Amino acid sequence: MKFPGPLENQRLSFLLEKAISREAQMWKVNVPKMPTNQNVSPSQRDEVIQWLAKLKYQFNLYPETFALASSLLDRFLATVKAHPKYLSCIAISCFFLAAKTVEEDERIPILKVLARDSFCGCSSSEILRMERIILDKLNWDLHTATPLDFLHIFHAIAVSIRPQLIFSLPKLSPSQHLALLTKQLLHCMACNQLLQFKGSMLALAMISLEMEKLIPDWLPLTIELLQKAQDYAVVLFLMTKALEYLWYFY
Repeated sequence: MKFPGPLENQRLSFLLEKAISREAQMWKVNVPKMPTNQNVSPSQRDEVIQWLAKLKYQFNLYPETFALASSLLDRFLATVKAHPKYLSCIAISCFFLAAKTVEEDERIPILKVLARDSFCGCSSSEILRMERIILDKLNWDLHTATPLDFLHIFHAIAVSIRPQLIFSLPKLSPSQHLALLTKQLLHCMACNQLLQFKGSMLALAMISLEMEKLIPDWLPLTIELLQKAQDYAVVLFLMTKALEYLWYFY
């Protein structure tokens, strides 16, 4: 088996640095809003994220599409005071924007089919109007670093630092193992309580929990990943808090 060399390690470090820089520019502390009839409640947000997860499977799209759609939705809801009656339209518009950003052209759902088969309750023209509103509020900037981006990077770095991890996986290839972690992470993204943590910390906490189950020297590996994530002291505190929440998902 071929293990990552110096050039691959450099590429991973560059990707991580770029993603962390992007996250630092765009991430805002989530301030829960008091549930009213005039704004989207945390539970309503979670329900619509779960709906988007089902649509990902229904239309056979990449996990990255769901992750980006969720991130766009959260960024939009943090920017505007959205009425709950528009939530489905906002969510399906974020989903369509994400699909057009991530998927190959032939995999992007046809808008009329998406509007019909998703049972979103809005027309194609309404989705297009909502798209424009979302783009305006997000300054036409859809390229954010999602928790899934960080999961992929941290997983690759962990395998690079500890090649023996490959032999510790329970009858799984590295790609199958990553797919399993991806499924768990997408489940976590539907929990509004985890919005208080950066996507990088959520992904790193998940990797740390997984490494603890697989190898005896998981803690030094976690510390090394923390150091690569730059703001060591802040990162350590945030990751510890994220771990406390993630225990409920394991």
